[in-house]
Amino acid sequence: MAKLRTDQLNRHLQDKLMPVYLVSGDETLIVQETCDAIRQAARKAGFTERERYHVDKQFEWQQLLASANSLSLFNDKKIIELRIENGKPGAEGSKTICEYLAHASDDNLLLIVTPKLDSGTQRSKWVKQIEKAGYWIPVWPISAAQLPRWLQQRLQQAGLKADSQAIELLATRIEGNLLAAHQEIEKLRLLAKDEWLSPELIANTVADSARYDVFGLVDKALMGDARGAVRNLNGLKSEGTEPITILWALAREIRVLLTIASAVAQGQNFSWAAKNAGVWDKRQPLAQQALNRLHHKQLTLLLRQANGIDKAIKGLRNADTWNELTELLLNLSGTQAINMSNQRLSLQS
Repeated sequence: MAKLRTDQLNRHLQDKLMPVYLVSGDETLIVQETCDAIRQAARKAGFTERERYHVDKQFEWQQLLASANSLSLFNDKKIIELRIENGKPGAEGSKTICEYLAHASDDNLLLIVTPKLDSGTQRSKWVKQIEKAGYWIPVWPISAAQLPRWLQQRLQQAGLKADSQAIELLATRIEGNLLAAHQEIEKLRLLAKDEWLSPELIANTVADSARYDVFGLVDKALMGDARGAVRNLNGLKSEGTEPITILWALAREIRVLLTIASAVAQGQNFSWAAKNAGVWDKRQPLAQQALNRLHHKQLTLLLRQANGIDKAIKGLRNADTWNELTELLLNLSGTQAINMSNQRLSLQS
């Protein structure tokens, strides 16, 4: 087979299921819904069991072959799901996946889920073998130009209608956050008196707090959206939000990232490390994105930077707090290099 677009998936699933699917991408909502659609079709086809494995550096790849060869107590078909956290199974993993595919059974369906694959991984043998035996489904981000059309389709699926002005307003409010869009559309579906959504209803219902919300600001920084994070910061400033509130949220997140980074460096599975650090499942992709950009030493420097801002807020340093919060955001979002030379604020006292 080859690649399959997400908009082709439902039609494909109405026909014959393939023995293997690879779903890759960083758009959490669409990856989740793509996997859900495959699982649902598999259950209808008699794949009633499901085994899940999180692949990290300590994963024993023989578990995949053992799972494939193990007999079910009730002779049921099963879904074997592999979540490869960094998208790279390594030499042993690549070999094992190819071996699995060479002896694939009709009683098993293999679902592999990864972040966006880099160009080198896309050309690797294990991906090519998956394309021969089944389908690779790359999930691409929804661009700003595509977002209104995507929102219109989601509204139609929810039994709602809206004109271009209302859709444009909704797109502006959710700022490219598809998970937020999904939640807001569900809320609109419950609140709308009829199927037609007016711009006024959207303006009154859909939270603009995604722009001027402390936690929204943190999320934008984690995902690397420096422009959105700074826009949120300026909005919070204009609304009279205290700098200490913003600093508390940023410093807390940096400490959480440091905790996860330390645990992962010691060999712990990212998901477990994140969960132990108090990160909810839905927010784990944000933490993963940040840790893909920032290593332990950089996070330590960011915490020093936050401590310097804290001193400025308390009057122990003469500095522009809002400018330094902006600099901290730019560093956290990966817009500028983090090194000792730009840590002057925490070293002055």
